[in-house]
Amino acid sequence: MSKRILIAGLFHETHTFVDDTTGLEDFQIRHGDQLLACAGDASPLGGVLEFAQQQNWKIIPALDCRATPSGTVTDEVMEKWWSDFRKTWQPDCDAIFLVLHGAMVCESFADVEGEVLGRIRTLPEAQEKPIFGAFDLHANFSPAMAKHADCLVAYRENPHTDARESGVRAAELLLRHFETGQLPKTTLRQLPVIWAPTGTASADDPMRSLEKCARKLEGDGLWVINITAGFAFADTPNTGLSFQAISISDDDSALDELESITLGLREKGCRIDEPIENVMPKICKSVTGLTVLVEPADNIGGGAPGDCTGCLRALITHGIDNAGVCLNDPEAVRKLEEIEIGEQIVLPLGGKGSRLDQGPLDLKVKLLSCGSGRFELENKQSHLASMCGDFFEMGPCAVVQHGGVRILLTTNKTAPFDLGQWRSQEINPEELNVIVVKAAVAHRAAYDPIAARSFTVDTPGPCSSNLNQLPYRKVRRPIYPLDD
Repeated sequence: MSKRILIAGLFHETHTFVDDTTGLEDFQIRHGDQLLACAGDASPLGGVLEFAQQQNWKIIPALDCRATPSGTVTDEVMEKWWSDFRKTWQPDCDAIFLVLHGAMVCESFADVEGEVLGRIRTLPEAQEKPIFGAFDLHANFSPAMAKHADCLVAYRENPHTDARESGVRAAELLLRHFETGQLPKTTLRQLPVIWAPTGTASADDPMRSLEKCARKLEGDGLWVINITAGFAFADTPNTGLSFQAISISDDDSALDELESITLGLREKGCRIDEPIENVMPKICKSVTGLTVLVEPADNIGGGAPGDCTGCLRALITHGIDNAGVCLNDPEAVRKLEEIEIGEQIVLPLGGKGSRLDQGPLDLKVKLLSCGSGRFELENKQSHLASMCGDFFEMGPCAVVQHGGVRILLTTNKTAPFDLGQWRSQEINPEELNVIVVKAAVAHRAAYDPIAARSFTVDTPGPCSSNLNQLPYRKVRRPIYPLDD
């Protein structure tokens, strides 16, 4: 008899230190056939749906809600999700599968995922239902998540090239449950460590050694070990690094070795970026090929506004030629729609989304193009694909020129994880001398293959790698290196 699986998604990485809030209008919400239409796309949900179809499982679509990383989520969003989920609840389902982020915070709940999992367990006949799912490597995993879920599987790669694969891995383990009758439990261990995103690349230590060790320890009754790096830009009781052992036993001794590795390598995860003015003399010495200037303080994938002006100011001040910068500035786009291609106008660009930035930069610019911001992702395994599937909507866009710098202006925040963003606006990134990337690590899958060199710099902005700048108040654990 075909298994009946209720599937839902709730995906948002919440930056609690920025001023903006994230409302219902900021989320893409899919119900019913819209959710089912994701089958086969590049997201974790797409992978799970495709796997379920291959197993002839009957899918009960609840809802899927996703938004770009940003500020604290309004309670309305969580209550809307919960109301719709409850309406679709079917007590005779065989399992629940959730696609989560793991670092979502709303106005009343610092642990949204733990809250909704707890609520699900109160539904009729839900207490004994297996709850499986997938979640982001940067989750702030909570005791409530461990208590109420049976098997949540984290991404293993950062950049998140395995997001879809992680959803499929979790679905395969649900199949294992059906075939064996075994139902694992989750043992959580939280570590006294918080690393900024720049310290959590899976190709580098400490994450490289932790992931390697975790794979070695898995097997037999130990189904999965998650290395959950945490999301440093959320002030919650559960912020920070954690491990989860998904096992059919209560033995968590396998986590001891991982904890020992963490304590030995924790300083490698504490990255302090070099001030941009120290790096600009190197940028001024041109090389053959593309120079990537990484600006993690304005990391769109971490919830920053994507309009900070630190790198743009430096490029202009130093007269850098053939450079490209993308700013999220819907006000500028609207003003540029009023003039003709080739005309010039003075505009206040960027600097509107964070009080940490120097503010808007008044520039005389020439309009090169205006157009749609829809593009198909070139890399269907990118972090952006895990968030949106195969296509992304930047909203109306404009490209302007000031001196030697081309500036792509978007209406919707667009994490710079796919080169299709530039090519959709008739800019070939390989032909630029310098390009600014507002990210921390997740851009590397797209930009490392085309870069001759890369510099990560510190500029004003809400996602600085220097965590000493953040006013943590709710974190329960000692924070390394802040309290060391």
